[in-house]
Amino acid sequence: MPGFLRPLTRAVTYTRWLHLLMGSAVAWSCAAIYPGLSRPAFGDWVLLPLLPVPLVVAAAMVPAMRRAEGLQARMMLFPGAHTRVADGGAEDPGISVAPSASWRDRGRTAVWLVLRLEAGCAMSLATVHLFGLALAMLGTTEAAPWDDGPVRHVAALGWAGAPLSLLPVAVELVLIVVGGRLMARAARRLLGPSPAERLAALEERTEQLLERNRIARELHDSIGHALTVAVVQAGAAKAAGDPEFTDRALDAVVETGRAALEDLERVLRVLREEDGRPASGRPTLTDAERLLDSARASGATVDVEVAGPLERLPGPVSREGYRMLQEALTNVLRHCGPVPVRLGITVDETRLVMDVRNALTGVNGATAGGGSGLRGIRERAALLGGRATTGPYEGEWRVRVELPLG
Repeated sequence: MPGFLRPLTRAVTYTRWLHLLMGSAVAWSCAAIYPGLSRPAFGDWVLLPLLPVPLVVAAAMVPAMRRAEGLQARMMLFPGAHTRVADGGAEDPGISVAPSASWRDRGRTAVWLVLRLEAGCAMSLATVHLFGLALAMLGTTEAAPWDDGPVRHVAALGWAGAPLSLLPVAVELVLIVVGGRLMARAARRLLGPSPAERLAALEERTEQLLERNRIARELHDSIGHALTVAVVQAGAAKAAGDPEFTDRALDAVVETGRAALEDLERVLRVLREEDGRPASGRPTLTDAERLLDSARASGATVDVEVAGPLERLPGPVSREGYRMLQEALTNVLRHCGPVPVRLGITVDETRLVMDVRNALTGVNGATAGGGSGLRGIRERAALLGGRATTGPYEGEWRVRVELPLG
C-alpha cells in the first residue's frame, strides 16, 4: 500500500476525526438556541464558532476540566494497543491527566478548549458540505445541504460525474488526516505536563531508582553474607572431621540462613507494598552481635572494641552501618576465610567511625579497586554524606567508614 494511503487504514485517524467533531458540539447546541439553525444566513455561520467562546473559557477555570480533556485526548488523539505496532506510538503520549494546579494550567486549558471549539466547527462544516457536495454531484440530492449557506447549489452531473465527485471526498480525507495530526501536536503543547509536574515526575522516578538500588544492596548484603557463611562453615566442617565442630557449624548455618530468610521476606513485603514501615524492621548496629557470632562460628577470631552509645545513633546511620559491617565481614570470609579480624566502632557527638581490619592476602589486594560489595559500602557512605575507604593499610586489609550523625 502506498505510504500516503496508510493513515487511512489506522483507527487513530478516525478517532481523531471524531474528537474534532465532538469539539463543535457546544457550538451547535448554542446555535440551536441563537441564532437558530432553521434558515441560517452567512452572518449566522460567523457567529456559530464565536458565541460559545466565553462558555468554554469559563469551563476551563474548573480544575477538573484539564483532567477530563487530558483523558479524552489520550484515548482519542493517540494510538492505543490496537494501532501501536502500525503507528509506532509510545506508551506515554505526553498528556497530563492531573487537574489544573495553577492559573497557568487554567490558561493553557482555556486556549486548548477554544482551539478545539474552532477546529471542531471548521471540521464539522467541512465534513457536511464536502460530503454533501459529492452527493449533489452524483445527483443523489437536489442540492447541497444548506443551499443558502457557504456552499451553493451544484448541478447534478449524474453517474458520469462519479470520478469528479471523488475530489471533495479526497479533500475531506486530507483534512481529517492533517487536522488530526495538528490537534495531537497541539494537545502535547497545551495539555502536556507543566514544569512543576515534570519535576515531580522526575523526583518520583529518582526515588524509585534509589529504592531499587537500596533493595538490590539489601539482597546482596544479606543473601551474600548468608551464602558465604554457609560455604565457609561447610568447608571447615568437612576439613575438621570433628562431630562437635560440625554441629556448631551447622547451627551457625541454620542461624545465618534464618536471618537471611527474614531479610528476604521483609524485602518481598516491601516490593508487594505489604509493609507500611519497611525501615522499622531492618537490623541496626545494636544487632551487630549476630554478625560477629556468625563470623566467629565460621572459625574467624573477631576482636571488638566499641566506644560510645550505639543505641543513640540515628536510625538511617545505624541501619546502613549494620549493612556496611555485614559486607565488610562477608568480604573477609569470602576472600580470606576464617582469619583474625579487628573491629573498632567509635561513636562521638558528630560521627560514627567503623574500622575493620584483617590480615592482607593476595586475594584481598586484588579486590582493592572493585567488587560490587566494596563499591556498595562506598555508595552507602556517600548517600549519608560520609565516606568509606577500602584497601591495604599498614600490612593489613582495611575497611574504614565515617558517617556524620547530623
